[in-house]
Amino acid sequence: MTALLPVTLSSAAAAAILAIWLMIRVGMVRTSEKVSVGDGGNDKVIRRMRAHSNFIENAPFVLVLIAVIELSGKGDPWLAYVAGVFFLGRIAHAFGMESGDGPPARFIGTIITMLTLLGLAICAALIPFGIL
Repeated sequence: MTALLPVTLSSAAAAAILAIWLMIRVGMVRTSEKVSVGDGGNDKVIRRMRAHSNFIENAPFVLVLIAVIELSGKGDPWLAYVAGVFFLGRIAHAFGMESGDGPPARFIGTIITMLTLLGLAICAALIPFGIL
């Protein structure tokens, strides 16, 4: 039996794992910096929390767009690659947020996220018109 929406299922699983990884990283820095609630004004805690929050702010839109494109039958074979690049970008962003000096990883992760959202949104908008 073939799974319904395999790209969406795989992407949702990857998103859950990445969210857990980001949560653990927040917990680790909270413990090391002795900040149990909020950010305590601590730059390290703020950066880790923002990396997690930024993922949570963007991932739902990407997952919904992946799902509707896959449901339309217009996502083969490129959709899985776009999803993979999105998650690599989010990992780069998380590591880039940590160093605090504006490294290229954060910028690359941000650009990948924005381009993924824009590209998927354009594709989803074109599908009803038979353009894609």
